[in-house]
Amino acid sequence: MTEYKLTRRAALRAATGLVAAGVAARLAAPAVHAQEPVVLRYLGTAVNQSAEIAAKAKQDLGITIEYVPVTTDDVIRRAVTQPNTFDLLDLEYFSAKRVAPSGNLQGIEARRIKEFNNITPVFTRGEVGGRTIGDQGTAPKKVQFLTGRNSKEFATSPTEWMSLIPNTYNADTLGIRPDLIGRPIDSWAELLNPQFKGKASILNIPSIGIMDAAMVVEASGQYKYPDKGNMTRAEIDRTMAVLTDAKKAGQFRAFWSDFNESVNLMASGETVIQSMWSPAVTKVRSQGVQCVYQPLKEGYRAWASGFGMPRTLEGRKLDGAYEFINWFLSGWAGAFLNRQGYYSAVLSTAQANMEPYEWAYWMEGKPAAQDIKAPDGSLLEKAGTVRDGGSYEERMGRVACWNAVMDENTYLIRKWNEFIAA
Repeated sequence: MTEYKLTRRAALRAATGLVAAGVAARLAAPAVHAQEPVVLRYLGTAVNQSAEIAAKAKQDLGITIEYVPVTTDDVIRRAVTQPNTFDLLDLEYFSAKRVAPSGNLQGIEARRIKEFNNITPVFTRGEVGGRTIGDQGTAPKKVQFLTGRNSKEFATSPTEWMSLIPNTYNADTLGIRPDLIGRPIDSWAELLNPQFKGKASILNIPSIGIMDAAMVVEASGQYKYPDKGNMTRAEIDRTMAVLTDAKKAGQFRAFWSDFNESVNLMASGETVIQSMWSPAVTKVRSQGVQCVYQPLKEGYRAWASGFGMPRTLEGRKLDGAYEFINWFLSGWAGAFLNRQGYYSAVLSTAQANMEPYEWAYWMEGKPAAQDIKAPDGSLLEKAGTVRDGGSYEERMGRVACWNAVMDENTYLIRKWNEFIAA
């Protein structure tokens, strides 16, 4: 792998005062420039930005990752209007439908991705364990490939140009406090069960919150959506009416939009059932509080994010971006993500960087043979614990829908704001 910094031997040679070498170096300015370290401005949400990953990339590659943390909406806005202000884009797959039409994403060459053939088929074919999984919403396979390097259109079948290279994904469900509920929970419909009046909470991000609500509506038998991830105005109205009625009846304790807020609501017992993210459940448990990421019979709502490249990226930085992505898929970063409860895009390389007992717990659904620790060494789960939802195939194999941006997104946001204000 190319070294991006002056080596110790090169420094010693420079110190010898070899005139010829010095003259050659001055005359060959581009070659000298090519040896300078690469700095990649990494635009994305703070959720996917890790100091540990940046430090390891610097150690292994000599590449400096300069994080630019913004909100999901700002990621999209800058990608569409300011493609020259970043070098690497960390984009949620559902946002690709809003960015690609701008022409500001350049197709990523599949042949330059060393682990391309080992990327999980969740992204390329929409399959887990040879079985097709739910694809309502913006399933990655729908936006994974472009028709050409500079295309604004997604391909309906695999091509040599990828819109994004997957980095992180998961299958989401409801978090519950089993100690305060005291009975089995197996359906999304329970979120609006009057038994939990004043003790339920839902995620206050319109495009995701309405998907959770749609899961509840279907689970309670009120309506069957052709596509929960792309509702008509009438379907949005129907779904928001259900939520508004529940709100007026006092069902919801809060509408959270911050990770720590969701943790505090559950840890304090203010809520006993709510929309939740897997690491938040783990955070609650790390405080010694019972909390379960509950598998539900209707399945999971999934999400994914990936690396994109702006059309303005070229030369040394373009090469550096490919090198970073290839490093990211080579295993260390994948293992780091798996240890937080996320899933990696290339399972085989991540497995090679994990202890067998870790892989068995996180990916195979087996009881932990040893205590399970976070990347920082803190205790996550005690020996004997089984991961909520079981194995990778059990969880990802039961995906019902994916986070999405609907065609009627503007209308949805207006109706959601009316609901919050009701």
